[in-house]
Amino acid sequence: MKVVCVTAVRMNSSRLPGKTLVEVDGRPLLGHLLDRLKSSKRVDKLVVATTYLPEDKPIEQYCKENAVACFRGSENDVLERITCAYLAHGADIGVIIYGDGPMIDPTIIDKAIELYQSFGSFDFVGNDLITTFPAGMEVEVFSVGALCRSRSLCTDNDIREHGTLFMRQHPDLFRIHNFEAEGVLRRPDLFLEVDTQEDLEVFGRVVKHLKDIKSFSLDEIINFVDANNLQELNKNVPRR
Repeated sequence: MKVVCVTAVRMNSSRLPGKTLVEVDGRPLLGHLLDRLKSSKRVDKLVVATTYLPEDKPIEQYCKENAVACFRGSENDVLERITCAYLAHGADIGVIIYGDGPMIDPTIIDKAIELYQSFGSFDFVGNDLITTFPAGMEVEVFSVGALCRSRSLCTDNDIREHGTLFMRQHPDLFRIHNFEAEGVLRRPDLFLEVDTQEDLEVFGRVVKHLKDIKSFSLDEIINFVDANNLQELNKNVPRR
């Protein structure tokens, strides 16, 4: 069963334009994210899914220069874009990591994949149906067959824009499971995603402190954020 991890990104971010390739400590945000994803022990293939728009050509070029697969598709129909990306790379099991989560802990990805594979009977396993991890640690694992079924069933363009949302909204049609953070990782009060300039400042400080650790863990991030009170930098940012 081939496990393919897709991250859907584009340059046209309304709150932080161009954030996908904005440089932090000498590397673009996408580069930091891909470094984290490459540390997963259970992912067989990484694919960056971006749009056909001319402004997203630099994303394709960056992927080419760094030997990462890139799929280009619909701008607004993200469900179509990611489904085609999985099918183009022969995926049986799909993993979604969001482009605003460059601090994603690879062990959380591996846990999600392990849970999905061990359960055997679920269409979807994720940690974002109920928020218990810090924002930016979202991971979803699902059957590509179930994703194809959601593509066929979903006719609402607003829902299709959010990729897997149709599956998440329909436990009557899909067997879904949410796993929760435990112990010190249960910190839904922390915002470790990068969606605004304030978030970028938090990320920059974490990277500069932990850059010598190849795959720094979520608990190391939390310890550093808490010790330096970094949550004050972005705690008042309005969230969607």
